[in-house]
Amino acid sequence: MRQILNLNYKWAFTKQAVEAPQAIDPHWYLVNLPHSWNNIDGQDGGNDYYRDTCYYVKEIDKLDLPEAEQYYLEFCGANASADVYMNGKKLAHHDGGYSTWRVNITEALEAKNLLVVAVENGINDRVYPQNADFTFYGGLYRNVNLIAVSESHFDLDYYGGPGIAVTPEICGSDAEVAVKVYLTNVKEGQELAYTIKAADGSVVAEGKQSADETKAVLKIENVHLWHGRKDPYLYTAEVALLDGDKVLDNVSTRFGCRTFVIDPNKGFILNGEEYPLRGVSRHQDRWGIGNALLPEHHEEDMDLICEVGATTIRLAHYQHDQYFYDLCDERGMVIWAEIPYISNHMPTGRENTISQMKELVVQNYNHPSIVVWGLSNEITMSGKSSDDLLENHNILNDMVHEMDKTRLTTIAVVSMCDIHDPYIQIPDVVSYNHYFGWYGGDTSMNGPWLDNFHKEFPNIPIGMSEYGCEALNWHTSDPKQGDYTEEYQAYYHEELIKQLFTRPYLWATHVWNMFDFGADSRAEGGEDGQNHKGLVTFDRKYKKDSFYAYKAWLTDAPFVHICGKRYVDRVEDVTKVTVYSNLPEVELFVNGKSLGKQTSAEHFFYFMVPNVGESVLTAVAGDCKDESRICKVEVFNEAYRLKEKGAVLNWFDITEIDGYYSINDTLDDIMKSPQGAQLFMSMMAQAMKPEEGKESMIKPENMGQMMQMMGSFTVVRLMKLMSAANVTVTKEQMLGVNAMLNQIPKVN
Repeated sequence: MRQILNLNYKWAFTKQAVEAPQAIDPHWYLVNLPHSWNNIDGQDGGNDYYRDTCYYVKEIDKLDLPEAEQYYLEFCGANASADVYMNGKKLAHHDGGYSTWRVNITEALEAKNLLVVAVENGINDRVYPQNADFTFYGGLYRNVNLIAVSESHFDLDYYGGPGIAVTPEICGSDAEVAVKVYLTNVKEGQELAYTIKAADGSVVAEGKQSADETKAVLKIENVHLWHGRKDPYLYTAEVALLDGDKVLDNVSTRFGCRTFVIDPNKGFILNGEEYPLRGVSRHQDRWGIGNALLPEHHEEDMDLICEVGATTIRLAHYQHDQYFYDLCDERGMVIWAEIPYISNHMPTGRENTISQMKELVVQNYNHPSIVVWGLSNEITMSGKSSDDLLENHNILNDMVHEMDKTRLTTIAVVSMCDIHDPYIQIPDVVSYNHYFGWYGGDTSMNGPWLDNFHKEFPNIPIGMSEYGCEALNWHTSDPKQGDYTEEYQAYYHEELIKQLFTRPYLWATHVWNMFDFGADSRAEGGEDGQNHKGLVTFDRKYKKDSFYAYKAWLTDAPFVHICGKRYVDRVEDVTKVTVYSNLPEVELFVNGKSLGKQTSAEHFFYFMVPNVGESVLTAVAGDCKDESRICKVEVFNEAYRLKEKGAVLNWFDITEIDGYYSINDTLDDIMKSPQGAQLFMSMMAQAMKPEEGKESMIKPENMGQMMQMMGSFTVVRLMKLMSAANVTVTKEQMLGVNAMLNQIPKVN
């Protein structure tokens, strides 16, 4: 019988070794897995986190292992590449930091053993990801197990898979369940015993056949369908490898029976019913932990995603932990699973996209929650598609369809990419990453853009794979695009909800992001090293107001929420207070006095509240209540205003002259003036010349789309964001541009 021994406890860890160690140095750190060496420096900003090779070393006594004929090491996540050594002999190499892989160590095992795992997350041109807006945490950050099996066993070598693939087909009220297994060293006379169990453990189908036949079809009568969050019903398939009455090995997997269709006009259809996919994207890291998550972290994430009312999750931008996929099955989430083929296409990385995709599909084939395989994300960031990029996508698309005939393929397309680019025609469905209203444009542009795509390509299902804006603990009564306030984020999502959720043709929408996450290269919003677009903070301790905007639209359990609880001190005599509820009517009280009742079909309620002294606000909706307070002050509380650490340029450095432009003006306004337009175009020409040794992300072929996006940017914000495009703009250069703009009269 198969036995699994967890090896997470007590590894020696070092950054200092220059080659695979021959012994443990007593001065090295002792760590338990899961572990990442970038849990701090990968989240503090500066883009200087440690990216190199580190070593994990463990002593193994064979007497401590179960008796078996074959032994495998199982690595559930080693980012990004790893080499395995046993007693000085190199046994394996693996590229790809997010999947499970195994190593047969049977021949290398001795009485006393030194296991060494060299893990590296350095820069190269062959392993994805290399360029993306998140931290590539290094480490053995998921479980490491030892699997002991008989000589004849279910396969442990085939792309890290479970050795069993279950494919249900709905036939009327029944299901025909094809169960295929993968075997190693099968002997004559051995048999396979198949059992399917219902959720309560009762047997609903079973059978036995020779192990020479590795596929069986079993029938479930009156099948109970897996129906998303409404009814995530799961069966279990068990298969035992028998030699007479002896069980040599066994595997099992849960599965769900369901059908789905993605219709270009009606969106997602589950089991014949329209089932809108409205949800979030998720990164797997945590504040102070990195990606070395424990089960309770995954569970808390899922609880919060369920609370917000999501029906779908885009698991970005890589393969996530099997524990989380299991939670998705159990909770009824509909899942987009993808590989980290992201940002910049690398001609030398093709084989890695293929191997990572094979691992993703093989290891996750049985999860009913997964409906689409993501081929790439924003892969045309540096320009339009090339012949090599197109070939890479066609290879992946065809391969996935051959491996899995039950699911569809998709891509997440960067906003600037022309909708006529040929690579958009490759997958079954398409989604776009749009940030109109944050990085450029304004919120009103999102819906019309999607309508235009849908009109031009009525047979291609279109969705929104990313949209969002950043918010920290900054506050204002006059929210503006780019101010990083919680109030602007709430306004942004109110507008996007109204536009996206009222367009039934969208096959899925995914907020970017459910949680703030580590991005060590970022220096935005006054807290470096993070992307703050989450509906929930990085530590999961605070739900931003925008969280409740989605909860109001997507959940049924009655609630009411007053926005702005962290925005207490206010200078205005009458202040706007926003309330969210999934109930149709809300009444607001100020110090016990009613300001009246409001109704809203959009779930957003706006009250103008007299601001005198200290006021206790109470919102009442049905039997639900929420309370907050505000306080009248004479001077704006500077603790609410964004202050960037180490800012190159502050607002008080910028000279403004009445009737003339400055870098505080938007590009749309400046482009109205021929002189202003000429100056801006010369700036962009300079931006296409990147720092030495780096490639600019601003390309001539992207300029038209970029101009559409950036019209609402102020020049100062654009110049501050240029660092993401590998272009550095100094304070002196900014002030020089400002001085030139100060000489150009404004055009009304």
